Amino acid sequence: MKETKLGDFEETLLLIVGILGEEAYAFKIAEEFENQLERSVSIGAVHSTLNRLGEKGFLTSEMGEPTAERGGRRKRIYEITGAGERALKNSRDIKLSLWSQFPAFSDLKFNIGS
Repeated sequence: MKETKLGDFEETLLLIVGILGEEAYAFKIAEEFENQLERSVSIGAVHSTLNRLGEKGFLTSEMGEPTAERGGRRKRIYEITGAGERALKNSRDIKLSLWSQFPAFSDLKFNIGS
């Protein structure tokens, strides 16, 4: 049985793939991670996590067209699968449920289940 849970880093990269859409290739994902979270990340960590997400069935990838900016090299473009979207929704719902139970934040309204 494939693992259906997401680690924090996996979840973040999966969200970034969704944000980037057709521009979701490893270097751009790493760049967006650093911009959004203001933390550095190694391209090796990004590649290994993207591969793991693919093995879990949460991502697919295909080679894009060669570009002049990359000296004619092609980019591997990633896309979230239906299983990846379900895993993200499940992760979000669990966290929102926990946040809503935390006494210090119990007066905040969380939109759970949409």
